[in-house]
Amino acid sequence: MPTSVPEAACPPLALEHHDFGKSLRLPRNRVECALADADLHPHRIRTFNFSPDPQFGEKLLDVVGLYMTPAENAVVLCVDEKTGIQALDRTQPMLPMKANKPRSWSNEYVRHGTRTLLASLDIATGKVLANARKDRTSKNFLRFIDAVAAQNKGKPIHVVQDNLNTHTNKAAQQWLKSNGNVKFHFTPKHASWVNLIECFFSILTRQGLQQSVHRSGGELERFLRAYIRKYNQRCGPFNWTKGPGKLRSIIKLTEEYQKTL
Repeated sequence: MPTSVPEAACPPLALEHHDFGKSLRLPRNRVECALADADLHPHRIRTFNFSPDPQFGEKLLDVVGLYMTPAENAVVLCVDEKTGIQALDRTQPMLPMKANKPRSWSNEYVRHGTRTLLASLDIATGKVLANARKDRTSKNFLRFIDAVAAQNKGKPIHVVQDNLNTHTNKAAQQWLKSNGNVKFHFTPKHASWVNLIECFFSILTRQGLQQSVHRSGGELERFLRAYIRKYNQRCGPFNWTKGPGKLRSIIKLTEEYQKTL
């Protein structure tokens, strides 16, 4: 490694919490270049969460099997609730975007209540059916599933969802008995990444909710309906990319973790 490196030769890295230069008695720029060359980012932190579900592998493969090879003529839907969506207004008017300046708004806000969005993603088309409610209840969930089933009347329906109490309670089980063409498939506990509806929720948050203001809960509901209507005009299916090798690795690591519990 050269004894001196021009300041402009390497991109600046965030080293505030890792002052390697002082501990190694090296110039700061040499440390930054070494980290950049090795593509290391010591200032970043990633999170992970092993599932404690004893049926992790079985549930994971069941859901992924639906994504990869759905039954003939069957509809596969990913369902979940996005709770606590806040209707937020800003205390001062937004400043519009100008040349070399992004649009900006005050960091102070006013809350106008929350909404829960019940949503269903059709994996074959990527289209979303959704309904906004003031709260999350078993009755609202079953009404939503009724609407989903009615839209796909006469077809076998496979519903991928998590283990929320409204999805597994006696009312839900009774509903299943009355709707023989519908089958629930549960993702492993603490493994929301398996449910493809989370991809849509991420898009909704980044492209929609983080970019808007709402002066009432009703205004938030109208925004959600309009956003989903436009989204369905341009959407496409999500492709599952974690192949058998990756799945085997995830299952093995999870099983090893569970042995330590």
